[in-house]
Amino acid sequence: DHPLSVELGEWVIASALAQMAAWRAEGLDIPVSVNLSARQLQQTDFVQRLRELLAAQPGARACDLELEVLETSALDDLAHASQVIQACLDFGVRFALDDFGTGYASLAYLKRLPVAMLKIDQSFVRDMLFDPDDLAILEGVIGLATAFRRQIIAEGVETVEHGEMLLRLGCELAQGYGIARPMPAAELPAWAASWRPDPCWLNKPAVSRDDLALLFAGVEHQAWILGIELRIQGELALAPPLDPHTCRFGQWLNSESRQRYGAHPAFNAVENLHREVHVIATSLLELHASGHHHQALAGMMELHRRRDALLLQLNNLLLPDDF
Repeated sequence: DHPLSVELGEWVIASALAQMAAWRAEGLDIPVSVNLSARQLQQTDFVQRLRELLAAQPGARACDLELEVLETSALDDLAHASQVIQACLDFGVRFALDDFGTGYASLAYLKRLPVAMLKIDQSFVRDMLFDPDDLAILEGVIGLATAFRRQIIAEGVETVEHGEMLLRLGCELAQGYGIARPMPAAELPAWAASWRPDPCWLNKPAVSRDDLALLFAGVEHQAWILGIELRIQGELALAPPLDPHTCRFGQWLNSESRQRYGAHPAFNAVENLHREVHVIATSLLELHASGHHHQALAGMMELHRRRDALLLQLNNLLLPDDF
């Protein structure tokens, strides 16, 4: 909230526009997002200054510039902020709401600010493969974006598996180390020309609402395996439920899933692997309790293999029966 932040913010926008013009001269047309502080957005002359910065770089197009406002920013006057954003939209500059879901005014900002893009904070994306609550938040935010007709992009996609899950949820835009690490601007044109998405991300449609419970079941399974591992490592006081019928995955398996997937060839494999996982986990915990810690830790490799095999069969449940 220092006045210097406004001067610095203008320098960043000017630098981004200069880089965009340089890339366009090399034949690379690419949109660029720039973070914007609340103080800068609320300057009375913000729209005029932005026009001047754009005019100083005729090689950069306004439609390729996106300004990101942190959702945790203290926008004192939402009506004024909305007017400023709309004025910028009128000459082509788009806006995004960054770190969506972490602030106190998510719905108010979403309702009143004419932003085109919501950026899901990486804190929800990073652990979604092991944390059902984070997955639930993601699914809810994607639903909100759809209801409000906004685009959505997920931050913090660090692995192929993160990308797969987001595609299954209906989120097709992402950023993170799973796509690329930061690089010097001069290297970007060559990278953009050669980059190809991971084969696992191709032709990966969003699941139907009826299949969302299956995605959650897979995350519950991974969370249970992680709980066993943490218990063996001494980082968790109590182990997850060892009865295959009372763990959350087992509850799903013995209720709603049977009616929907029971006739699928992969369903029996899921049941068998689930029982095997519990047998192995119980054995490892017994080894740990009897003081054979190294043997218990070594046995985690086999538990991980069964975990991955079960996840593969869960994915097969989404395929047609005659696949």
